Amino acid sequence: MRKRAGEADEERLVRQVAKGDRAAFEELYRRTAPWLAVRLRRRCADEQLVAEVMQETYLAVWRAAGAFAGSTVGGTAVGWLWTIAARRLVDAFRRRAHHAEPPPAAAFPDAAPAAEDEALSASVGGDVGDALRSLAPELRQVLQALVLDGLSVREAAVLLGLPEGTVKTRARRARIAMRKALA
Repeated sequence: MRKRAGEADEERLVRQVAKGDRAAFEELYRRTAPWLAVRLRRRCADEQLVAEVMQETYLAVWRAAGAFAGSTVGGTAVGWLWTIAARRLVDAFRRRAHHAEPPPAAAFPDAAPAAEDEALSASVGGDVGDALRSLAPELRQVLQALVLDGLSVREAAVLLGLPEGTVKTRARRARIAMRKALA
């Protein structure tokens, strides 16, 4: 498989960052920050949290660029960057959940549907939408990450805080349930 020119450039930039090159770090940030911010915002509507995760991600990149294995293990620089960001986002969600009170929606059973569910129903309608909404939340979450968000199994596992095998199992169970519901 041949790499596109941008992937090679970004890998080169990460290697230069590992050597302490600030200009390379600034260029890497300029190229990847807009894409990374959009991807994080798809998972988190809290702008402050997204900004915090972005800062933690690029700090980790600066500190750990020397650990980037890159194409020698079949990885890409942007994939590595996304993995760091996804882990930081999961950590931020866990910190927030640990320090938070029960959500107000738990006290009001007639609360409005989550924004994600509304967006899902708007983008996927008809029988497919009904079948998707009938899935157990943990199955729907995996299917959304893999199919609708286009994440790899590894990315979904990192983002959801699950082992890759669990993601694969839930995806298979979700697909079987969808087939049955649509038959």
